[in-house]
Amino acid sequence: MKKLIRIVWAFPFVALVAAFALALRRVWPFGKQQVKDAFPNDRVEPYVGKLPDALHTSEDVKNFYNRYTDKFVQVYGKVIQAFRTTDITKLLDYQIESMGLAASATVLDAGCGVGGPAIYFAQKAGVQISALTISDVQAVQMQEAVEQAGLTHAIQVQTGDYHYLDQIYPPETFDTVFFLESFGHAHHPAKVLAGAWKVLKPGGILYIKDLFRKIAPTAVLQEKIDLEITKINAAYRYNISDLYGILHHARKIGFVVMNLKTVDIPLQDFENLTISNDFQELTGVGKIDNWAEYVFPVDFFELKCYKPLHNLDKGLDRYFLQNLFHIQVNNRNPNEL
Repeated sequence: MKKLIRIVWAFPFVALVAAFALALRRVWPFGKQQVKDAFPNDRVEPYVGKLPDALHTSEDVKNFYNRYTDKFVQVYGKVIQAFRTTDITKLLDYQIESMGLAASATVLDAGCGVGGPAIYFAQKAGVQISALTISDVQAVQMQEAVEQAGLTHAIQVQTGDYHYLDQIYPPETFDTVFFLESFGHAHHPAKVLAGAWKVLKPGGILYIKDLFRKIAPTAVLQEKIDLEITKINAAYRYNISDLYGILHHARKIGFVVMNLKTVDIPLQDFENLTISNDFQELTGVGKIDNWAEYVFPVDFFELKCYKPLHNLDKGLDRYFLQNLFHIQVNNRNPNEL
């Protein structure tokens, strides 16, 4: 009986609250749609990472570098990277540290250019390097540079397409696979990542330093950014990647993302990208005609990923969650952790 009385007593209270809410709604008419309309500048549309359709093939990239390598070397020297330090050795030392290159490690320089970084890494870090370029012109120039440096025992130069790494190199060959402003030429990034996975040893490192599509706060600005990206792609036979799409594919393959960050060069050492302008002035490639309306359309990031051990019979992986995941997937004994 007491329970019934409490329920009956509650009805007037609930009705009172409902009436108050209705009155408040009439005075303050912010339903869901009204709230969105009241703050139009605060709309945030969900973003789904995607990889844009590639416009340039490996053959396009090969022909581009066969034509312009001499001009690149004239402006950039032996290190063809736009995001750089004035003293180029500071950039290369930074990359040695970022990748964790150690003596006697076997590494793959995928998109090696004319070999400036590879030669420096072999001399400074003592690594064994396989260098791959799609350009015949670059391969010839790099081989000459390797011989002049007396590093034929440490660096092997090869011409090939990095979309087919698993057809060029045996499985589980390398401790590190790196792309230094070369990954953006990929017309099928997922295939490149899958190939890198196959040729990496368990516990190996994937390192990508490149430019990625900038994400703008407004649709109008994003349209301008995407227009500039289209121009860059056309000029340099690039296929600038969407960062979220790359992360998705890397993780789907099985890579563990160790870190993702902007290239952390001290401001006083930064070259300020003027070297790219020098190349544009020399060749007319990608020349910007209207600086007043130009929107810088990319971010430079370094992405470092790790290939888990994946075989508990050979020992535990360095990351607990990877061991747990593979025990669950393969129905192994949890006590193995």
